[in-house]
Amino acid sequence: MFRTTDPATRDPAAAAARLTGRTAVHARPLSGALTEVVLDDGRAVMVKRGGERAVRAEAAGLRWLAGAGSVRVPAVHGDDPHWLVTDRVPAGRADAGGAFRLGRDLAALHAAGAPAFGAPPPGGPEEASVGEAPLRNVPGDDWPAWYAAHRVLPYLRRAVDDGTVTGAEAALVERVCARLPGLAGPPEPPARLHGDLWNGNVLWDADGHAWLIDPAAHGGHRETDLAMLHLFGCPHLDRVLEGYQEAAPLADGWRDRVGLHQLFPLLVHTVLFGRGYAEQALGAARAALAR
Repeated sequence: MFRTTDPATRDPAAAAARLTGRTAVHARPLSGALTEVVLDDGRAVMVKRGGERAVRAEAAGLRWLAGAGSVRVPAVHGDDPHWLVTDRVPAGRADAGGAFRLGRDLAALHAAGAPAFGAPPPGGPEEASVGEAPLRNVPGDDWPAWYAAHRVLPYLRRAVDDGTVTGAEAALVERVCARLPGLAGPPEPPARLHGDLWNGNVLWDADGHAWLIDPAAHGGHRETDLAMLHLFGCPHLDRVLEGYQEAAPLADGWRDRVGLHQLFPLLVHTVLFGRGYAEQALGAARAALAR
């Protein structure tokens, strides 16, 4: 655990004051790493503590997503090697209209593009994270080869080393990787991805607008973000997809490829949480090979 005698690196209120230039008047812990702080101008900000690479990656990711001018993300008010200070999103509820707008906004975000598959946000580290798992942002120009080498296989190997997946089961996923050029659908340019777009990272404000938080942003395949929404659910998902399809229609057969794109997050969850997710990953692999 990080230890220091400097209160500014132990106290979220002090961190908020230092990084915003305002006085903190109230602090409310929300978790071990997250605190809501009210400033003397009445604004409420979220103060998040983390390791240097994680903070740097999240701050760079939020700024990169914001730079697309499409999706709503909390503004970054400051960051340092231990703290990230962002706007607080006012709590609200999802509605069908907001979900439709989210679909259109995601299409615009993806269309903003990235220099390469695996490209990190400007200023972001190559060694980043997705949730609590490490994530390497290594650029590549061929999505099937890049996805296999830098998203699927690293977590598969870790799951085998941990004893969560057997060697015979791993061979099934490896066969999917070998067949990826024929399974991936038409070539797509690198999209600007949120990268960890599960339901918990989509917040809804009082006006029904969606806000995206906690990105693992990088260049990738646009179907990957949508597959994450399918995996863990999203309010009014059908309307999200309608909005997306209206703005930027997906290539034929995209529904058949959802499981293929879910292999990555399922294997990450296998490494983090165990055998239940391994069963889901193996099911997705079998379905892909049956196509």
